[in-house]
Amino acid sequence: MSDERTARLVRAAQNGDTLAMNDLLDELCPYVERICAPIALQQGEDAAQEALTAIFRGLRSLKEPAAIYGWARTVAAREAVRIARRGARSEPADLSELPARGDPQLATDVHDVLTRLTPEHRAVLVLRDLEGMDEQTAAAQLGIQAGTVKSRLHRAREKFRKAWSA
Repeated sequence: MSDERTARLVRAAQNGDTLAMNDLLDELCPYVERICAPIALQQGEDAAQEALTAIFRGLRSLKEPAAIYGWARTVAAREAVRIARRGARSEPADLSELPARGDPQLATDVHDVLTRLTPEHRAVLVLRDLEGMDEQTAAAQLGIQAGTVKSRLHRAREKFRKAWSA
């Protein structure tokens, strides 16, 4: 969908057009799910739903319609961390159960390793390594300092490597 059409949808939705709001949420849904799924893991669908609800409720506060995707990314990442934190396990993960490196189901291996990271670590990995953001942008998206992003990213990558090679 074009940026111009998206901006028109945002403006119309902000002015109370329910059909425009529906179209806008339909457009944003796959994007929000792509952000939430690797952060919130099993609660990814719940996080995406919460993020879309927050977008629906807060859309009138968005000043620049062209910034909808950046704003939606911020909302999605924060909701995914909140939902993942709420559902986090209270005991540390047993890394000895991690499948061997040669396992043919690589996606399952990666998922297993990601489940062993905290939601905060998954969030910085997603924003930096999957979304390609720099530290300043990721920090702004998560509402933390750039130095915190840098240290969390370092720890997340280190924990990922250790879990992966176990």
